[in-house]
Amino acid sequence: MTVRRRAAVCAAAGGASLALTFSLGVPASAHGSMTDPVSRVAACYAEGVESAACKAAVAASGKQAFYDWNAVNVANAAGKSKQIIPDGKLCSAANDKYRGLDLPRADWPSTKMSGGSHTFRYKGTAPHKGSFELYITKASYDPAKPLKWSDLEAQPFVKVADPKMENGDYVFQGSVPARSGRHLIYSIWQRSDSPEAFYTCSDVVFGKDGKAGGSTAPAPAASAPTEKKIADGAAKSSVQHQGHGTQTGSGASAAPKTAGAAAGPEVNGGDGTTGKAPDTELAETGGNSSTPYIAIAGAAVLSIGATAVITAGRRRARAAGR
Repeated sequence: MTVRRRAAVCAAAGGASLALTFSLGVPASAHGSMTDPVSRVAACYAEGVESAACKAAVAASGKQAFYDWNAVNVANAAGKSKQIIPDGKLCSAANDKYRGLDLPRADWPSTKMSGGSHTFRYKGTAPHKGSFELYITKASYDPAKPLKWSDLEAQPFVKVADPKMENGDYVFQGSVPARSGRHLIYSIWQRSDSPEAFYTCSDVVFGKDGKAGGSTAPAPAASAPTEKKIADGAAKSSVQHQGHGTQTGSGASAAPKTAGAAAGPEVNGGDGTTGKAPDTELAETGGNSSTPYIAIAGAAVLSIGATAVITAGRRRARAAGR
């Protein structure tokens, strides 16, 4: 192989290493939350924690969970939500950061709901391909008890893949089963380009009186966060939108999380079992939380080495041509 040909091969290797830097060094992530009917976390963020239920949630898990309202997720769900999220932890997705969302109460801010056709909206602050499944609680649901998988109907009443987006919201139709009184709609947004999934609990009230369960007091009305509210709180959010453009009002990303962060603390499964909470780091397609940073470093080393070889080859070629 001539000196000139060797230099060309080295240049190709350098380009490949640079391509590796970009293909492995950009992790994938998505975020969002249900805004019609309004999810618990979105309602508490929007209201500024005024209701008794939201105050209790902050007391249980702190304010940061609500600045990070769009990131109730499991990084490696891979369609196995029912197997990996224990009873009593559905609203937090067994993420200790959001444990306040699991408090069993009949006074969570709620959305008025009726049976039949409804237009659902899900704020997608970092959109991605995937499917939405919505479940509703059974007629026997008791909001004063921890939410269990068996409290939900076995099959989703809405299932839709890649719904359209309008002004930053995923929008899709569904037929809501008839109910009366206070109930809950549970959503699972499972990405199709990653094992990551997102979860919401939306408290809803069927009926004209808007009573909270068996209470004589009206249930607090839930409101979704406005674009201004989202933008104003962006600086306090620790949520990353790594490598993806955000929708209007989603705000800027915070400083990157530490690579290779440990999984969440041990949690009580609500059914007498315990286990580690799912990894709270955002999913990266094809790896764990440390993968992108390792890939960047490795690719950078390859790139630097290839550049050095290319430079040496060019010098030898010039010397040979004299």
